Amino acid sequence: MELAGKVIAVLEPRGGVSKNGNEWKVQEYVIETHDQYPRRMCFDVFGADKIQQFNIQVGEELNVFFDIDAREWQGRWFNSIRAWKVERVNADAQQMPPMEAPFPPLNAAPAAPVDFSSSDEKDDLPF
Repeated sequence: MELAGKVIAVLEPRGGVSKNGNEWKVQEYVIETHDQYPRRMCFDVFGADKIQQFNIQVGEELNVFFDIDAREWQGRWFNSIRAWKVERVNADAQQMPPMEAPFPPLNAAPAAPVDFSSSDEKDDLPF
């Protein structure tokens, strides 16, 4: 799955040691979409190498590719949204519409002159 938006929060990393004695680290981030009614999603990146590779910062525009899974713990279910790929988006190119030329092209045909002389005797102007 994929979601595009702006990173609005970087949460504190968590870590520990697994039952096998291996160290682990996870970092959570919150992204907000640019829809009419913005949606927010908290996702995580697992592994110190991935956290360093992605190097996600607050304010960045991203496309986040993620997997959703659920796990049970003590009779309760919890969702896990884990990012496996992150692409940075050029915010200037995405948000700015293409500029139109403020003047007509140099090789454009000249417009016909406007005749402001009034052939009507009645003047609507109050002065």
